[in-house]
Amino acid sequence: MHYLSFNAYLNENANLPEDTFAPFLDQKKKMEVKKGDFLLRQGEICKYSFFVESGLLKYYSIDERGKVHVLQFAPEGWFVTDRESSFFNHPSSYFIDAVEDSTVMVFDENDICQLSDMQPQFGALNNRLLHRHISQLQSRINLLLSASAEERYQAFIKTYPDLMLRVPQHLVASYLGITPEGLSRVRKELASRNFKK
Repeated sequence: MHYLSFNAYLNENANLPEDTFAPFLDQKKKMEVKKGDFLLRQGEICKYSFFVESGLLKYYSIDERGKVHVLQFAPEGWFVTDRESSFFNHPSSYFIDAVEDSTVMVFDENDICQLSDMQPQFGALNNRLLHRHISQLQSRINLLLSASAEERYQAFIKTYPDLMLRVPQHLVASYLGITPEGLSRVRKELASRNFKK
């Protein structure tokens, strides 16, 4: 398991010294979450954004047949939240829980505004993250509508290069919109093709 503090993340992505927000962040909530613990349940209003310092979260829905649909994994250095629920104050259609024991920083909307007021570079970073999130969602919708299972799997590997060893195969299959058997077939075909090279 890796570890990336929020301070170090800001240093890397907003070119800010690690101690820029130290007094502010010292007052912020850091949570130790056990594998299987929920940060958000369907029907609740999402009030927080979660930054993963260590561990792994997943953001997903469960349909009326009980089938899980994973929308996003959030490993170290990723944010996860239900933006629709948070922004419009609507009950969420989604769950967020821990795939692994995790350490997360918890921010509400007011925190994000305060950080942006304190340092314009953080505001620019937050804006960039929002647009990247929208871009990833659009790409994901397009892949689910038009790409083959193999293309979706390769896109998953590109987005999450180190998660295949950390995420159960049935959750990867759920993210890809295929069955676990379909995922096994894709992986075998790719392995066979690479072996023949």
